[in-house]
Amino acid sequence: MLLLALFVAVPIIEIALFIQVGGLIGLWPTLLIVIVTAVIGTTLVRQQGAAALSQLRGSFSELRDPTEPLAHGAMILFSGALLLTPGFFTDALGFALLIPAVRGAAFKELRKRVKIQSFQMGAGAQGAGFDRDPFADGTPHDTRVIDGEFKEVDIKESDTPGHSGWTRH
Repeated sequence: MLLLALFVAVPIIEIALFIQVGGLIGLWPTLLIVIVTAVIGTTLVRQQGAAALSQLRGSFSELRDPTEPLAHGAMILFSGALLLTPGFFTDALGFALLIPAVRGAAFKELRKRVKIQSFQMGAGAQGAGFDRDPFADGTPHDTRVIDGEFKEVDIKESDTPGHSGWTRH
């Protein structure tokens, strides 16, 4: 029901703002403002989106929880959609979502309302085949296949004193 109310209210608000602003400054300046905000918004979304992607990659490489960078990226994407939609109200919301403090407050509020059941990272994730008992299905051995190559090396002990042949020196 809330979604339906938004789909009805937002266009009505935009039309009312277009009429008011157009009546004050005229048609062409109003249209120019809408176009300029779309261009500026696109530039800002591109810059902040690249920064959010960098933070997301950093969280993956450092094995940190990627929830916050993902949420920031989603909000930046949503702000881009709002900024490309013609209108003053949607532009105001879009520019507000480009402010990191506003995104942080929205994320904190969203985090209060969402309960996470489980979170797991790494190769031990469900379905990967690494966390199950290989004998659970009745097979006598683990059925995973690991392909590899080998090369026989003939190393005399006199050639490599003090080394087992398994390490490089």
